Amino acid sequence: MPRHGAPALSDFCYIRPMSEANHTEWIPNIILGQDYDRRYLDAPIHYDVLENLADFYGRDMPVHRHAQYVQIHYIDRGTIDFHIDDKVYEVTGPSCFCTPASIPHSFRTDPSARGHVLTIHQSLVWQLMQDNVGRDIDTSLTEGICLERDRLPGEQKTQWALLAGILEDIQLEWSSDQMGKELALKSLVRLLLIRLARLSFKRSASRTVNSEDLRLFRCFTDMIEEHYQEQWHLPRYSMEMAISESRLNQTCQRIANRSPKKLIHDRVIQESKRLLIFSNLSSNEICFHLGFSDPAYFSRFFKKHTGMTTQQFRKKTAVRGTQ
Repeated sequence: MPRHGAPALSDFCYIRPMSEANHTEWIPNIILGQDYDRRYLDAPIHYDVLENLADFYGRDMPVHRHAQYVQIHYIDRGTIDFHIDDKVYEVTGPSCFCTPASIPHSFRTDPSARGHVLTIHQSLVWQLMQDNVGRDIDTSLTEGICLERDRLPGEQKTQWALLAGILEDIQLEWSSDQMGKELALKSLVRLLLIRLARLSFKRSASRTVNSEDLRLFRCFTDMIEEHYQEQWHLPRYSMEMAISESRLNQTCQRIANRSPKKLIHDRVIQESKRLLIFSNLSSNEICFHLGFSDPAYFSRFFKKHTGMTTQQFRKKTAVRGTQ
């Protein structure tokens, strides 16, 4: 089975060639509370059945994103083609996929597909996961999760009914108007995230991470998200965070097992790939859009981190789309 990045995704789903390589330059940000249901404009949790959202937005949903929102699709039956960044998955229900906040994605569901869609504000996810278990869950949600029940190992397959049961409980709680509804929904969402993390969990040596490390790491990743197009160097980040580069490096190694410089570069490469796939911008235009001043340097930077030129990467994704 080929691999395309985050292991939590490709270990569980069949990867299909991308059906469309070129999209419009700007990827729309969809906020369900604005576009779909204004009763929940500022709600940290939104739930609906898949078929209602499919009827409103269409069964063939083009590339979009949800800034600051994690979205979980549970497919009870039917098939769905799920595109996330440069990866494409075809799954059959029962299946479940989780899209990290702000990540471009699209999907196509067949008319018979039924299931649940849960949208959760990123800040609530962090609030619910203030412990060491939460660190593993937060990592899974950052990478994305795609699970198909029939492809899980035997011992994990037996846990699937627990996952489905939680979503049914969320559906019942959402449609009720009983005392403690908000607390009950938050508790069920936390349990759902734990179940998802368990099903996608990679056995590895456990590490203890304190809350201050988590706070610093999230502050750093938020700052990367805000400034990666400005080509800030590591000293600028540590200065803005008022910590030493050594402390920042130790924190990133403990949380993500990567250096802060690698995290910065990974974000730039990730955005480069998205623009090559989802826009018609030239390599030079992408270079300047990402804050580089020298197209030749940007080309070397991209090849160093991906093993191919920007032209080769775009051609590869375009060829996949015609297969």
